[in-house]
Amino acid sequence: MTYIIGEPCIDIQDRSCVDVCPVDCIHEANRMLVIDPEECIDCGACEPECPVEAIYPEDALPEKWEPFVKINYAYGEGMDVVNELVESYATEHNVQNPPLDQR
Repeated sequence: MTYIIGEPCIDIQDRSCVDVCPVDCIHEANRMLVIDPEECIDCGACEPECPVEAIYPEDALPEKWEPFVKINYAYGEGMDVVNELVESYATEHNVQNPPLDQR
């Protein structure tokens, strides 16, 4: 099992989770961060650091964010694939997350 980064990260990309990850498995795409499931050791260090509560264990991810399993797992296929999936999701769901300083 791995951790998944969901919708609240889109256009936020707070790097607090990156700073605490002991295996550097969190990577920056164009509009969000993703966790490489091949590198993730399921330690959970990232989850409490996320200021927008976007990180969940895969088996606890809210159902509405199920597409983010595919988005995070797409890291192995390259960032172009990740970026395309994120863009498609954000357009389809009209995602407009305000910057952290406006929350």
